[in-house]
Amino acid sequence: MSVDATMPAPVVSAPGTGTGSSSGSSASTATTGIADNFQTFLTLLTTQLKNQNPLDPLDTNQFTQQLVQFAGVEQQLKSNDQLKSLVEIEKSAQSTQALIYVGNTVAVDGSKAQFDKSATWNLTAAKGTNAAVTITNSTGQTAYSGNFTLNQGNASFVWDGKGNDGSQWPPGTYTLTATGKDSSGNSISISTEVQGMVDSVDLTASPPLLSIGGQSYTADKVKRVVRTTTTSSS
Repeated sequence: MSVDATMPAPVVSAPGTGTGSSSGSSASTATTGIADNFQTFLTLLTTQLKNQNPLDPLDTNQFTQQLVQFAGVEQQLKSNDQLKSLVEIEKSAQSTQALIYVGNTVAVDGSKAQFDKSATWNLTAAKGTNAAVTITNSTGQTAYSGNFTLNQGNASFVWDGKGNDGSQWPPGTYTLTATGKDSSGNSISISTEVQGMVDSVDLTASPPLLSIGGQSYTADKVKRVVRTTTTSSS
């Protein structure tokens, strides 16, 4: 009678501590054993060969299959370890990239900006247009409105917090909307970006978060580092 040559169960259980730990701990121990205790497997395999029935020895193909299966599992686990290292390297690279933005003025997609003494939006028009700009507060009240001539391309709109009647609006979150028309009265699309200086980076978040005017953005939201001609509401 030959010895059963099926090895997965002995390989998994061999490195165990025998302390009767929970199933989660057992799975962790088993994974460590397969990845790091190749010698244990060889010992089990040698023991199996020593104790097989001489009249009915282990089939060569079956023996080879055991070696191939175990080697495949070990290589996969080692690959997982390498992938984990690559992920850590990528996280470090993201942190380094985020730190580069600190102190720089950038533009991110959006229409809401945090106002405190001033607020800046970036306006982009496909061609020159007469733009109607409206700024509202968090409750929807109109704080400012006006018409401005925009050239094709990008221009910054800086608001000093003063309404149309000259009153000063308090700090808070304000939304800018802009609509444009050409000389024939046809509508022209105007996209808006929030512009501000990156004053800090939260490296505890994954990916890191850039703080711009009290709002948080990931680095992939940055569209440009801005140095543009300014169109002021005043």
